[in-house]
Amino acid sequence: MNRIRKGDQVIVIAGKNKGQKGEVSRVVGDHVFVQNVNLVKRHTKPNPQANQPGGIIEREASIDISNVQLFNSATGKGARVGFKTLEDGRKVRVFRPSGEVVDV
Repeated sequence: MNRIRKGDQVIVIAGKNKGQKGEVSRVVGDHVFVQNVNLVKRHTKPNPQANQPGGIIEREASIDISNVQLFNSATGKGARVGFKTLEDGRKVRVFRPSGEVVDV
């Protein structure tokens, strides 16, 4: 069970994009792609078979998962995530400082 999942609101805590917030679009191993964060310019050749034009394309690059924290909207800050097993046997994610459940 991952601490950060697709669709989570996260805040970047280290690097050139520190302080930016966004939604996780995908998780690949220990890297995450966050929408409109860590944008890089990519020089691509045209590919007529895929109907793709060439030129300079701006796209999102991955960020190491250790450089993002789950955003807690109640406190307005990022928070560490832990796990807790409920009475009914479900394993859920919880915010470490407050203990409130992330997954409902």
